[in-house]
Amino acid sequence: MPHLLVVEDDPRLRGALVRALHDRGHAVATAATGMSGLDAAVTDRPDLVVLDLGLPDVDGAQVLRMLRAVSDVPVIVATARDDEPDMVAALGDGADDYIVKPFGAAQLDARIKAVLRRLGPDEPEPAFRVGELVLDVAAREVTLADRPLDLTPREFDLLVYLARRAGQVVSRRELLAEVWQQPLGGADKTVDVHLSWLRRKLGETAQRPRYLHTVRTVGVKLAAPESAGRVPCSDPRPAVPRPTDPQSAAPRQTD
Repeated sequence: MPHLLVVEDDPRLRGALVRALHDRGHAVATAATGMSGLDAAVTDRPDLVVLDLGLPDVDGAQVLRMLRAVSDVPVIVATARDDEPDMVAALGDGADDYIVKPFGAAQLDARIKAVLRRLGPDEPEPAFRVGELVLDVAAREVTLADRPLDLTPREFDLLVYLARRAGQVVSRRELLAEVWQQPLGGADKTVDVHLSWLRRKLGETAQRPRYLHTVRTVGVKLAAPESAGRVPCSDPRPAVPRPTDPQSAAPRQTD
């Protein structure tokens, strides 16, 4: 279980992050100030630090520089500062990733896992199975009902990202950020076009989906086709008339 340190001064956001990350299998410690976060990062040695920049005592950028002087712990900067110079400066100071508020817990979790995977031991990722769809990430091969699919590199990356979150709705913004590496946004049309190509190769359409399900105004999810509705089997035994209650069968007495 990865041990995380969240350095965030907003108590409501800090609590929400703790709950969300804990639900996703992380052990989470927190700090509300830059100096207490720096002390915890050095003393407790977490696997990764999620660091806000707008801290009440010391700016998070300075905390990052001080931390890098004494530790190589992975750091994801999570901040409302969306200016490119701030992002470039943080990455130049040693941040491993940069995410702009507001963000979803699923996106932060994905970035945490990506950083830990990139910096951790190089272990082969297991194949993913969603229904009859099988994705071998190491071999970059996809089969559907044991028949290989000819996907472009971008189509493969998009399908793998969705397979890692099978059953979860993923926003177009997250797909642009993670698959196309456009953290500051981009054209949703790019995602739609590639999803259309994927659907064609999966033998489905947006109107009649099997694996790729669009959730209107939210995003898309990859899920196995639902089993066809079954018609209830009729009982072969002949129906037996229910006995009639003599009292209910008797004519109603009137006054």
